[in-house]
Amino acid sequence: MADFERILTGLGVKVTAVALDRAYEHSATFLSRLWSKNKDVPVAEHVRAILAAVDSGLPARVPPEAMAALVDAYAGPALLVPPTVDEGARPALLRLRAEGLILALVSNTMRTPGATLRRVLDRFGLLDCFAHTTFSDEIGIRKPDPEIFALTLRAIQVDPSAAVHVGDDPVLDVAGARQAGLRAIQVTTASLKALGAQRPDAVVPSLATLPEAVAGLQ
Repeated sequence: MADFERILTGLGVKVTAVALDRAYEHSATFLSRLWSKNKDVPVAEHVRAILAAVDSGLPARVPPEAMAALVDAYAGPALLVPPTVDEGARPALLRLRAEGLILALVSNTMRTPGATLRRVLDRFGLLDCFAHTTFSDEIGIRKPDPEIFALTLRAIQVDPSAAVHVGDDPVLDVAGARQAGLRAIQVTTASLKALGAQRPDAVVPSLATLPEAVAGLQ
């Protein structure tokens, strides 16, 4: 938001840091409504929602080059403060790929767009593990909607019955994958038995043990 203030001030728009912080929080209402319907939008729409919360006519007055700068400012924090990465991820993914499996990524985005997340993945040596990446902000659909899984499977030409989805969320990843016809492995420290009737096909405490879990399903 400090960058937003700088960019807007350069356009002659008077806006305070407090107003921008409030607008940022207000944009969460817009996003929550979308996400509750398993829908998504590009981050440019996030930025427009923030600007509109400051002044309803502001989005229309911001020229394209300034809008691009605002989008970059909005999308960039994950590059400055990247998320923690499972250290077992790359060895496990490389092993699975070496065994002949086709790997794809299916991800809901939040404030950080897929374009930025690809750069984060590349920084940690993970991007090249995947034959295809699907991010919700780029296709307009979020997990657990079965279509986000179906789009990804069509891209890599794999039938749902031959696919396994791995994730940590019981609704987005387990139930979503099941509805799309995939098997599911959940990343959790809970035991398979403790997860009850809606449990996945297998569990792993971290991605380090994923190859063995996949082999067990085969």
